[in-house]
Amino acid sequence: MKKCNLKQEYIKSPLNYVGGKYKLLNQIIPKFSKNIDTFVDLFSGGCNVGINVNANTYVFNDINCRINEMFRFFATQSEDELVAEIKSRIDEFQLSKTNEDGYLKFREQYNSNPNPLDLYILVSYSYNYQFRFNNSMKFNNPFGRNRSQFSENMERNLRLFINKLRTMDAIFTDKCFTELDLLSLSKDDFVYLDPPYLITTGSYNDGNRGFLNWGRSQEEQMYNLMEQLSSRGIKFALSNVLEHKGKTNEFLKSYIENNSVNVHYLDSNYNNSSYNSKKTGCVELLITNYY
Repeated sequence: MKKCNLKQEYIKSPLNYVGGKYKLLNQIIPKFSKNIDTFVDLFSGGCNVGINVNANTYVFNDINCRINEMFRFFATQSEDELVAEIKSRIDEFQLSKTNEDGYLKFREQYNSNPNPLDLYILVSYSYNYQFRFNNSMKFNNPFGRNRSQFSENMERNLRLFINKLRTMDAIFTDKCFTELDLLSLSKDDFVYLDPPYLITTGSYNDGNRGFLNWGRSQEEQMYNLMEQLSSRGIKFALSNVLEHKGKTNEFLKSYIENNSVNVHYLDSNYNNSSYNSKKTGCVELLITNYY
C-alpha cells in the first residue's frame, strides 16, 4: 500500500521517543480544534504533537523529568551554538557508529554528572536512539553499533525543533498526570492525552526504568479525568490502542460504549482508513469528546 506523504510543515521531534506520533500527525492534528488558547499535552514525551499545534500557550507535561529538562535547555539555546557544542563533545569522546569504548566512557561520565546536553548526545549513539534508565536513574541503553549517530537528518530535526520551540509560549512540567492542576482551563483550551498503552509493554510503562509503571489504576484515573473535562465543556483528544496482538483494552471499550465520544480509527500505514480495513493485529484510534 502506498504511504501518504507528510506535509512539510510538520516538525519532527529531535528524539526517537517510544510511541511518538509523528507519522500519524496528518491524521491526528486536523481533528483538533481550530482555535486553541492553551494546549495541554498531558503525556508529552518527545513533543511530536504539541510542537505542531497552533495555540496561544502550551503546557507540556511528562513524568520523565530528564526529557523535560532537555527541552527546557533546548528552549534557551541558539541552534548554531548548540550544534557546535554537540559536535565538540562528539570529537572529544571520538563518538562514532563503531566506537563502543568511546560510547561506554561517555555513558559513564554522563551517569556521574547528568546534564541535558550530554543526554541528547548519548541517546544519539545508543541502541535505537532510545531512553533507558534503571531504577537508580542511571542511563543503561546499550551502544547502537553500525546504526546510531548524530546524523545530518538529526541535526536538521533539532534545528527546526529549536527554532519553533523558541517562538512558543510554553512550559514543561514534570508531574504525574493526576497531579497537574487543570482547574484553570476553560472551554477555549484543549487537552491531548497520549498515555502509555495498557495492553502493550514498552520501556516507558514496564515499571523498571526509574519511572512509575502504567496499570489499571492509572487507566481508570485517566478516564475519570476525561469525564471531568467533558463535564466542564473542555475539549480533549485521546490517542490509544483498542486491540493489540489478540488483546483488547476492556477499560477503553467500556469507556467508548458508555460515553458520548467520537471514535476515529487510524491507519498504521498512515493513510485514512475505516475500522473494517484495519489489520487485525492492532487497532489504533483517536477519541474526541466533540464532533
